[in-house]
Amino acid sequence: MPRQRRGHQSKALYELSTVVLNLIRSAPTPVSFSGEESLIAPPASEAAPSSSRRRPPAPQITPAGFASLLLGVSMSLMLCGSVTFFIGFILMPWVFGLVMMLYLAGTVSALSVLGRSIFGSAAAAPPDPPKKIA
Repeated sequence: MPRQRRGHQSKALYELSTVVLNLIRSAPTPVSFSGEESLIAPPASEAAPSSSRRRPPAPQITPAGFASLLLGVSMSLMLCGSVTFFIGFILMPWVFGLVMMLYLAGTVSALSVLGRSIFGSAAAAPPDPPKKIA
């Protein structure tokens, strides 16, 4: 089940990124408001070509389209952030437990080494003196 859900989420993220990229690449007809100039492309009077070869006009996006794009991107980021927070919230006790277990194992190991160094030398019998062969 988690593998199917992960595939569904990655498919949704892929489709969302495809829509955003298509919106950015598309060139809708510019909408001019009364007395307002476009903020994306300069007016035709100021856009004098610097060379004899003319470039195609830059794609323009309407203000409403740009606002919709930003709204969609922010909503998708909030959704992904919420999912990431939920996953972290579920996994945090496991991570905390693993860290505490490793800490406890390290402490027990250190105490064991300390105990061996203190009691191991006292419990060991002194070596027998070498025997003389006559």
